[in-house]
Amino acid sequence: MKAHILVTGGTGYIGSHTVVVLQTAGFEITIWDNLSNSHVEVIERIAQITGQRPRFQQVDVRSKESMRAALREIPTPDAVIHFAAMKAVEESVRKPLAYYHNNVGGLLALLEVMGSLPFLFSSSCTVYGEPDEVPITESAPFKPPTSPYGATKQISEQLLYDVATAQSMPTIALRYFNPAGAHPSALIGEYPIQEPTNLVPLITQAAAGLRPEIVVFGNDYPTPDGTPIRDYIHIMDLAEAHRAAIERILHGQMKTNFEAYNIGTGRGYSVLEIIRTFETVNHVAVPYRIGSRRPGDITAIWADPSMAQTTLHWQARLGLEDMLRSAWKWQIKMGKE
Repeated sequence: MKAHILVTGGTGYIGSHTVVVLQTAGFEITIWDNLSNSHVEVIERIAQITGQRPRFQQVDVRSKESMRAALREIPTPDAVIHFAAMKAVEESVRKPLAYYHNNVGGLLALLEVMGSLPFLFSSSCTVYGEPDEVPITESAPFKPPTSPYGATKQISEQLLYDVATAQSMPTIALRYFNPAGAHPSALIGEYPIQEPTNLVPLITQAAAGLRPEIVVFGNDYPTPDGTPIRDYIHIMDLAEAHRAAIERILHGQMKTNFEAYNIGTGRGYSVLEIIRTFETVNHVAVPYRIGSRRPGDITAIWADPSMAQTTLHWQARLGLEDMLRSAWKWQIKMGKE
């Protein structure tokens, strides 16, 4: 058995796929999740995939008392991977206090409880704001955030940098782009309790007839087809990036106490390109209409992932068509259950 990793938000979309990859690699896993936007059944689905049920504790990272009580019941973790956060850009514009309280307050409480345990943080390309040029590298300056969500990721990274420096706490922040797709088994995928805000689950639900259409938020951006451009990464590639990063931390390979990496494919796709590719690879129509721009959205961003490739020895291996096929397979399976 490898190291014991505590994964906050481990029943969520990115967390659950990362747990699968880590357990497959031999790590012992404890999941903390308050189940505010995920399903406890994910634990059994992880067990079906990996042959091992991860330890689960229903814990809210905003509660130091709850975390301390949970820690007394498990072996001491060797490292923490922190996913537990709210993540919808548009919602954060409407509910900024909730995002600061959960994303920044939860991280602060977690750090106070965990001391100097090695730390892997779920960050985001939103830390860059509206970039001056693309593809964007890790050395690009943080521009003013376009949403409270982006602001919480900027603040969280600064907090982690300060703590990592002061306490010699090995810390990596993965700034990832837009995860999409599902595990090839279709046993886990993107399945939020709340209304989905990411593009691909909205597409799959519209294609399945679960919603009448999707809204494309703006077609007047300065892009080739007028819709925003993003870098989409397969969820399994993203999960593998977390494995590579936690192994770098635990093997003592870090050059400084705080490192940050872009996790993307290096290719941008517009909203309309995603819709058309989905229709082509899955042979199904996606009803949509053009709406007004959504608050907090930026025009275009995609990664320069070369630092992750050379330092973490990681690279994205699955393409857009793989993402969209697996997302549709997951949607169809959900519809049969």
